[in-house]
Parts: sequence; structure tokens; C-alpha cells
Amino acid sequence: MNNLNNLLKAASFAAKKHTGQTRKGNDAAPYINHPLEVAVILSNVGKVEDADVLIAAILHDTIEDTETGADEIRELFGETVCGYVLELTDDKSLPKQMRKDLQVEHAPHLSTGAKLVKLGDKISNITDVTNNPPDGWSLERRLEYIEWGEKVVAGMRGTNEHLEHFFDELIAQSREKLSNSEA
Repeated sequence: MNNLNNLLKAASFAAKKHTGQTRKGNDAAPYINHPLEVAVILSNVGKVEDADVLIAAILHDTIEDTETGADEIRELFGETVCGYVLELTDDKSLPKQMRKDLQVEHAPHLSTGAKLVKLGDKISNITDVTNNPPDGWSLERRLEYIEWGEKVVAGMRGTNEHLEHFFDELIAQSREKLSNSEA
């Protein structure tokens, strides 16, 4: 199957798996918007053309947040895509703070493909936390999330100059916007 067909198949698969899920932001956007946005960020900002990486971006939350198993991903999209998705999957049985600490600890050891997806994911999430935060998130919590995102990305420096530059600009803009909302 060609790369475009697999990419579209992944988008359809992820949309079905995430049916009924919404993002935590105030607008409660359909969840599928997030993995699609990560793939768009990788393609448009990061100039990523590797179909397996783009497919993994679309599927990166399916094992973690749906009833999808690794065998299903492997069978439909191959070992490489499945490997990236597994690298990016948090163990939801662990406490939230431990999962966050493990992301910082594991970031430097991810494969290049998984690092690319993680960079796109952090760009998407920090954009949302800045512009469309979850209900009840204080300014302090939003700033803590941005700081944590910086720690995760610090362990992936040297992966993609375009994504890293975009991330750095986003952090500066986010801090400015949030500090102005504080005043």
C-alpha cells in the first residue's frame, strides 16, 4: 500500500478510535483534531516526509487513550509505526506526576521518529494550554505545564532544527501572553 493510502487509513482509523473523545480545552474540540494537528506540524513546520513518522503522529495516542492494542497497530501499519507509538505511550496505571517525570527522563532515549512526534505533540499541547486551556487551569498551572514541556524538549535537542526553533518561539510567545494576562 502506498504512503498516501496508509496515511489516510491511519487518519480514518484514529478518527474511529477517538470517536466521542474531546480535548480538555474550553472549546471541547473533537480529540482527533490533536493527532491530525501533530502530523500537520511535523509536515509543514518540521518538513518531515517520512510516512511512518507522520502515521505514528496520527496514531500516537491510540494505545494510550483508546481500546487499541499494539498488535492491531502492528498488523495494520507495520512494526516501525507500532514501535514509535509504543515509545510515545504513557503507562496510565502510573500516577500522573510519575508519568510526567518519566517523559522527561525518557525523552533523550527515544528514537528519532518518536522524538519528532513528541516535539509536534508538545507544540500542539502548549499551543492549546496557552490559547485554549482546560477548564479550571490556573495561570500557575499553565505556566508549570509550559516549563515541564521545555524539560521534555530539552532532552530531544538536535532532532529537528525547524521544530525546535518553532517550539522556542512558541514558548516565548506563550510566556508573554500569559504574563500579560497576569497583569
